[in-house]
Amino acid sequence: MRIGIDVGGTFTDLVLVDDRSGRIWMTKVPTTPKALADGVLAGIEKVLALAGRPARALRYLVHGTTIGTNALIERKGARTGLLTTEGFRDVLEIGRIQRPKEGLYDLFVDNPPPLVPRHLRREVRERVGSQGEVVTPLDEATARAAVETLKAEGVEAVAVSLLFSFLNPAHEQRVRELCRALLPETSLSLSSEVAPEFREYERTSTAVLNAYLQPVVERYLAQLLERLAAKYGEVDLRIMQANGGSITAEAARTAAVKTVNSGPAGGVMAGAWIGRLTGDRKLITVDMGGTSFDIGVIEGGIPTVTSDGKFAGYPVKIPIIDIDTIGAGGGSI
Repeated sequence: MRIGIDVGGTFTDLVLVDDRSGRIWMTKVPTTPKALADGVLAGIEKVLALAGRPARALRYLVHGTTIGTNALIERKGARTGLLTTEGFRDVLEIGRIQRPKEGLYDLFVDNPPPLVPRHLRREVRERVGSQGEVVTPLDEATARAAVETLKAEGVEAVAVSLLFSFLNPAHEQRVRELCRALLPETSLSLSSEVAPEFREYERTSTAVLNAYLQPVVERYLAQLLERLAAKYGEVDLRIMQANGGSITAEAARTAAVKTVNSGPAGGVMAGAWIGRLTGDRKLITVDMGGTSFDIGVIEGGIPTVTSDGKFAGYPVKIPIIDIDTIGAGGGSI
Protein backbone atom coordinates (compact mmCIF):
# COMPACT_ATOMS: atom_id res chain seq x y z
CA MET A 1 0.00 0.00 0.00
CA ARG A 2 1.32 3.40 -1.00
CA ILE A 3 0.31 6.95 -0.14
CA GLY A 4 1.21 10.06 -2.11
CA ILE A 5 1.08 13.44 -0.37
CA ASP A 6 1.21 16.93 -1.83
CA VAL A 7 1.38 19.71 0.74
CA GLY A 8 0.12 22.90 -0.89
CA GLY A 9 -0.26 26.40 0.45
CA THR A 10 -3.96 25.86 1.26
CA PHE A 11 -4.69 22.13 1.21
CA THR A 12 -2.77 18.90 1.70
CA ASP A 13 -3.89 16.31 -0.86
CA LEU A 14 -3.49 12.56 -0.38
CA VAL A 15 -3.86 9.56 -2.68
CA LEU A 16 -3.80 5.97 -1.40
CA VAL A 17 -3.09 3.14 -3.85
CA ASP A 18 -3.74 -0.51 -3.01
CA ASP A 19 -1.01 -2.42 -4.85
CA ARG A 20 -3.00 -5.66 -4.93
CA SER A 21 -6.36 -4.43 -6.21
CA GLY A 22 -5.24 -1.24 -7.94
CA ARG A 23 -7.97 0.73 -6.17
CA ILE A 24 -7.36 4.40 -5.46
CA TRP A 25 -8.73 6.64 -2.70
CA MET A 26 -8.28 10.40 -2.55
CA THR A 27 -8.88 13.01 0.10
CA LYS A 28 -7.66 16.38 1.30
CA VAL A 29 -7.21 18.22 4.58
CA PRO A 30 -6.33 21.84 5.35
CA THR A 31 -2.60 22.55 5.34
CA THR A 32 -1.26 23.55 8.75
CA PRO A 33 1.44 26.17 7.95
CA LYS A 34 2.74 26.55 11.50
CA ALA A 35 3.26 22.79 11.86
CA LEU A 36 3.10 21.08 8.46
CA ALA A 37 3.54 17.61 9.98
CA ASP A 38 0.18 18.02 11.78
CA GLY A 39 -1.68 18.29 8.48
CA VAL A 40 0.29 15.41 6.95
CA LEU A 41 -0.48 13.07 9.87
CA ALA A 42 -4.15 14.11 9.90
CA GLY A 43 -4.37 13.44 6.17
CA ILE A 44 -2.79 9.99 6.45
CA GLU A 45 -5.22 9.05 9.21
CA LYS A 46 -8.16 10.29 7.12
CA VAL A 47 -7.23 8.48 3.90
CA LEU A 48 -6.53 5.23 5.78
CA ALA A 49 -9.97 5.45 7.40
CA LEU A 50 -11.55 6.20 4.02
CA ALA A 51 -9.97 3.07 2.52
CA GLY A 52 -10.64 0.97 5.61
CA ARG A 53 -6.99 0.06 5.94
CA PRO A 54 -5.12 -0.50 9.23
CA ALA A 55 -2.22 1.74 10.24
CA ARG A 56 0.22 -1.18 10.12
CA ALA A 57 -0.42 -1.52 6.36
CA LEU A 58 1.38 1.76 5.62
CA ARG A 59 4.88 1.06 4.34
CA TYR A 60 5.60 3.47 1.48
CA LEU A 61 5.04 7.22 1.42
CA VAL A 62 5.89 9.70 -1.35
CA HIS A 63 5.86 13.31 -0.22
CA GLY A 64 5.82 16.48 -2.32
CA THR A 65 6.55 19.38 -0.02
CA THR A 66 6.41 23.17 -0.08
CA ILE A 67 8.50 23.60 3.06
CA GLY A 68 11.53 24.82 1.09
CA THR A 69 9.42 26.83 -1.34
CA ASN A 70 7.65 28.67 1.47
CA ALA A 71 10.87 29.38 3.35
CA LEU A 72 12.36 30.87 0.19
CA ILE A 73 9.37 33.00 -0.78
CA GLU A 74 8.87 34.27 2.77
CA ARG A 75 12.64 34.70 3.33
CA LYS A 76 12.48 32.50 6.44
CA GLY A 77 15.49 30.32 5.69
CA ALA A 78 18.62 29.98 7.78
CA ARG A 79 21.11 32.76 8.50
CA THR A 80 23.64 31.76 5.86
CA GLY A 81 27.29 32.57 5.20
CA LEU A 82 29.26 32.15 1.97
CA LEU A 83 32.92 31.21 1.58
CA THR A 84 34.29 31.93 -1.88
CA THR A 85 37.50 32.50 -3.82
CA GLU A 86 39.31 35.78 -3.21
CA GLY A 87 37.95 38.38 -5.62
CA PHE A 88 34.56 36.71 -6.11
CA ARG A 89 32.74 37.95 -3.03
CA ASP A 90 30.16 39.89 -5.01
CA VAL A 91 29.30 37.35 -7.70
CA LEU A 92 25.80 36.93 -6.20
CA GLU A 93 25.05 40.61 -6.83
CA ILE A 94 26.88 41.01 -10.14
CA GLY A 95 25.23 37.93 -11.62
CA ARG A 96 24.82 38.06 -15.41
CA ILE A 97 24.03 41.81 -15.53
CA GLN A 98 20.80 40.98 -17.34
CA ARG A 99 17.22 42.04 -16.85
CA PRO A 100 14.93 39.20 -15.78
CA LYS A 101 12.89 38.10 -18.81
CA GLU A 102 9.61 38.52 -16.93
CA GLY A 103 10.40 42.24 -16.48
CA LEU A 104 12.27 42.96 -19.70
CA TYR A 105 10.34 46.18 -20.39
CA ASP A 106 9.82 47.26 -16.79
CA LEU A 107 12.03 50.28 -16.08
CA PHE A 108 11.89 49.63 -12.36
CA VAL A 109 12.37 45.86 -12.28
CA ASP A 110 15.11 44.52 -10.04
CA ASN A 111 16.59 41.17 -9.13
CA PRO A 112 15.77 39.77 -5.69
CA PRO A 113 18.26 40.72 -2.96
CA PRO A 114 21.03 38.16 -2.27
CA LEU A 115 20.14 35.56 0.34
CA VAL A 116 23.57 36.18 1.88
CA PRO A 117 24.28 39.83 2.81
CA ARG A 118 27.73 41.15 1.93
CA HIS A 119 29.11 41.07 5.47
CA LEU A 120 28.43 37.31 5.58
CA ARG A 121 30.27 36.66 2.31
CA ARG A 122 33.93 35.97 3.11
CA GLU A 123 36.85 35.38 0.77
CA VAL A 124 39.43 32.59 0.90
CA ARG A 125 42.85 32.89 -0.73
CA GLU A 126 43.10 30.03 -3.24
CA ARG A 127 42.74 29.45 -6.96
CA VAL A 128 42.04 26.46 -9.16
CA GLY A 129 42.53 26.95 -12.90
CA SER A 130 40.22 26.19 -15.80
CA GLN A 131 41.77 22.74 -16.28
CA GLY A 132 41.44 21.80 -12.62
CA GLU A 133 45.08 22.61 -11.83
CA VAL A 134 45.98 24.32 -8.55
CA VAL A 135 47.18 27.84 -9.38
CA THR A 136 47.26 29.11 -5.80
CA PRO A 137 47.29 26.60 -2.92
CA LEU A 138 44.60 26.99 -0.29
CA ASP A 139 45.73 29.46 2.39
CA GLU A 140 44.33 27.77 5.47
CA ALA A 141 45.00 30.82 7.63
CA THR A 142 42.62 33.00 5.59
CA ALA A 143 40.13 30.14 5.38
CA ARG A 144 40.18 29.64 9.13
CA ALA A 145 39.83 33.39 9.73
CA ALA A 146 36.84 33.52 7.37
CA VAL A 147 35.16 30.63 9.18
CA GLU A 148 35.84 32.27 12.56
CA THR A 149 34.19 35.46 11.29
CA LEU A 150 31.07 33.56 10.24
CA LYS A 151 31.04 31.79 13.60
CA ALA A 152 31.08 35.15 15.39
CA GLU A 153 28.17 36.27 13.20
CA GLY A 154 26.09 33.30 14.36
CA VAL A 155 25.38 31.69 11.00
CA GLU A 156 23.26 28.53 10.90
CA ALA A 157 24.45 27.38 7.48
CA VAL A 158 27.49 27.87 5.25
CA ALA A 159 27.77 27.59 1.47
CA VAL A 160 31.22 26.97 -0.02
CA SER A 161 31.70 27.92 -3.67
CA LEU A 162 35.25 28.16 -5.00
CA LEU A 163 36.28 28.85 -8.57
CA PHE A 164 36.43 25.73 -10.82
CA SER A 165 35.70 23.44 -7.87
CA PHE A 166 33.55 21.31 -10.18
CA LEU A 167 36.82 20.21 -11.83
CA ASN A 168 38.87 19.90 -8.64
CA PRO A 169 36.91 19.92 -5.37
CA ALA A 170 39.93 19.41 -3.08
CA HIS A 171 39.95 22.99 -1.74
CA GLU A 172 36.21 22.98 -1.06
CA GLN A 173 36.52 19.67 0.75
CA ARG A 174 39.33 21.02 2.93
CA VAL A 175 37.31 24.15 3.73
CA ARG A 176 34.45 21.86 4.76
CA GLU A 177 36.80 20.10 7.19
CA LEU A 178 37.72 23.45 8.73
CA CYS A 179 34.04 24.38 9.01
CA ARG A 180 33.22 21.09 10.72
CA ALA A 181 36.00 21.67 13.23
CA LEU A 182 34.99 25.26 14.02
CA LEU A 183 31.24 25.12 13.32
CA PRO A 184 30.21 21.54 14.20
CA GLU A 185 26.47 22.33 14.45
CA THR A 186 26.26 24.26 11.19
CA SER A 187 24.75 22.91 7.96
CA LEU A 188 27.23 22.87 5.07
CA SER A 189 26.67 23.00 1.32
CA LEU A 190 29.47 22.54 -1.24
CA SER A 191 28.90 23.80 -4.78
CA SER A 192 30.99 20.92 -6.16
CA GLU A 193 28.45 18.48 -4.71
CA VAL A 194 25.18 20.38 -5.16
CA ALA A 195 25.84 21.65 -8.70
CA PRO A 196 29.11 20.28 -10.14
CA GLU A 197 28.89 22.30 -13.36
CA PHE A 198 30.55 25.36 -14.87
CA ARG A 199 29.24 28.95 -14.51
CA GLU A 200 30.24 30.21 -11.09
CA TYR A 201 27.26 32.55 -10.61
CA GLU A 202 24.59 29.87 -11.06
CA ARG A 203 26.66 27.29 -9.17
CA THR A 204 27.17 29.69 -6.26
CA SER A 205 23.48 30.63 -6.26
CA THR A 206 22.50 26.95 -6.12
CA ALA A 207 24.89 26.21 -3.25
CA VAL A 208 23.60 29.24 -1.33
CA LEU A 209 19.97 28.22 -1.90
CA ASN A 210 20.73 24.73 -0.64
CA ALA A 211 22.48 26.04 2.47
CA TYR A 212 19.71 28.58 3.12
CA LEU A 213 16.98 25.93 3.03
CA GLN A 214 18.82 22.94 4.49
CA PRO A 215 18.22 23.58 8.23
CA VAL A 216 14.51 24.26 7.59
CA VAL A 217 14.04 21.06 5.56
CA GLU A 218 16.17 19.04 7.99
CA ARG A 219 14.08 20.08 10.99
CA TYR A 220 10.81 19.33 9.23
CA LEU A 221 11.87 15.90 7.96
CA ALA A 222 13.36 14.91 11.33
CA GLN A 223 10.07 15.78 13.04
CA LEU A 224 7.97 14.03 10.40
CA LEU A 225 10.08 10.85 10.48
CA GLU A 226 9.89 10.74 14.27
CA ARG A 227 6.10 11.09 14.29
CA LEU A 228 5.62 8.58 11.47
CA ALA A 229 7.78 6.03 13.29
CA ALA A 230 5.87 6.55 16.54
CA LYS A 231 2.48 6.01 14.89
CA TYR A 232 3.12 3.68 11.94
CA GLY A 233 6.43 1.96 12.63
CA GLU A 234 8.99 1.70 9.85
CA VAL A 235 7.86 3.68 6.79
CA ASP A 236 9.86 4.21 3.60
CA LEU A 237 9.53 7.98 3.14
CA ARG A 238 10.45 9.34 -0.28
CA ILE A 239 10.62 13.04 -1.06
CA MET A 240 9.67 14.38 -4.47
CA GLN A 241 12.26 16.41 -6.36
CA ALA A 242 11.82 19.38 -8.66
CA ASN A 243 12.98 17.17 -11.55
CA GLY A 244 10.02 14.82 -11.10
CA GLY A 245 11.96 12.02 -9.42
CA SER A 246 12.20 11.15 -5.75
CA ILE A 247 14.93 10.64 -3.16
CA THR A 248 15.06 9.17 0.31
CA ALA A 249 14.28 11.44 3.23
CA GLU A 250 17.87 11.06 4.39
CA ALA A 251 19.20 12.31 1.04
CA ALA A 252 16.71 15.19 1.01
CA ARG A 253 18.04 16.48 4.31
CA THR A 254 21.29 17.50 2.58
CA ALA A 255 19.79 18.31 -0.85
CA ALA A 256 17.09 20.75 0.20
CA VAL A 257 17.21 22.79 -3.01
CA LYS A 258 16.07 19.75 -4.98
CA THR A 259 12.78 19.66 -3.06
CA VAL A 260 11.68 23.19 -4.01
CA ASN A 261 8.57 23.15 -6.21
CA SER A 262 8.42 19.37 -5.87
CA GLY A 263 4.64 19.31 -5.41
CA PRO A 264 3.86 20.92 -8.80
CA ALA A 265 6.56 18.73 -10.40
CA GLY A 266 4.67 15.67 -9.18
CA GLY A 267 1.53 17.02 -10.85
CA VAL A 268 3.31 17.33 -14.20
CA MET A 269 4.63 13.76 -13.87
CA ALA A 270 1.07 12.57 -13.17
CA GLY A 271 -0.11 14.40 -16.28
CA ALA A 272 2.55 12.64 -18.38
CA TRP A 273 1.45 9.26 -16.95
CA ILE A 274 -2.20 9.92 -17.78
CA GLY A 275 -1.14 11.03 -21.26
CA ARG A 276 0.61 7.72 -21.83
CA LEU A 277 -2.56 5.86 -20.82
CA THR A 278 -4.70 7.89 -23.23
CA GLY A 279 -2.15 8.07 -26.05
CA ASP A 280 -1.73 11.84 -25.77
CA ARG A 281 1.92 12.86 -26.05
CA LYS A 282 1.52 16.63 -26.25
CA LEU A 283 -0.09 18.11 -23.17
CA ILE A 284 -0.38 21.23 -21.08
CA THR A 285 -0.82 20.46 -17.39
CA VAL A 286 -2.67 22.79 -15.07
CA ASP A 287 -2.46 22.54 -11.29
CA MET A 288 -4.78 25.00 -9.60
CA GLY A 289 -4.53 24.99 -5.84
CA GLY A 290 -5.84 27.43 -3.29
CA THR A 291 -2.77 29.64 -3.48
CA SER A 292 -1.11 29.29 -6.90
CA PHE A 293 -1.77 28.23 -10.50
CA ASP A 294 0.99 26.05 -12.02
CA ILE A 295 1.40 25.30 -15.73
CA GLY A 296 3.66 22.64 -17.26
CA VAL A 297 4.29 21.45 -20.82
CA ILE A 298 4.71 17.84 -21.99
CA GLU A 299 6.30 17.20 -25.40
CA GLY A 300 6.54 13.70 -26.84
CA GLY A 301 5.21 12.27 -23.59
CA ILE A 302 8.08 13.79 -21.60
CA PRO A 303 7.84 16.84 -19.29
CA THR A 304 9.93 19.83 -20.33
CA VAL A 305 13.06 19.96 -18.16
CA THR A 306 15.55 22.82 -17.81
CA SER A 307 18.94 23.12 -16.11
CA ASP A 308 18.80 26.92 -16.14
CA GLY A 309 15.70 27.54 -14.09
CA LYS A 310 14.93 29.90 -11.25
CA PHE A 311 13.27 29.60 -7.86
CA ALA A 312 11.70 32.88 -6.71
CA GLY A 313 14.06 34.75 -9.02
CA TYR A 314 17.22 32.93 -7.89
CA PRO A 315 19.00 30.85 -10.58
CA VAL A 316 19.54 27.14 -9.95
CA LYS A 317 21.95 24.90 -11.84
CA ILE A 318 20.11 21.61 -11.34
CA PRO A 319 17.61 19.81 -13.61
CA ILE A 320 14.05 20.90 -12.82
CA ILE A 321 10.71 20.51 -14.57
CA ASP A 322 9.95 23.81 -16.28
CA ILE A 323 6.85 25.13 -14.50
CA ASP A 324 5.34 28.61 -14.71
CA THR A 325 3.48 29.77 -11.63
CA ILE A 326 1.13 32.69 -11.09
CA GLY A 327 -0.59 33.75 -7.88
CA ALA A 328 -4.12 32.97 -9.04
CA GLY A 329 -5.21 29.98 -7.00
CA GLY A 330 -8.80 29.21 -6.09
CA GLY A 331 -8.52 31.08 -2.82
CA SER A 332 -6.75 34.13 -4.23
CA ILE A 333 -9.08 35.13 -7.08
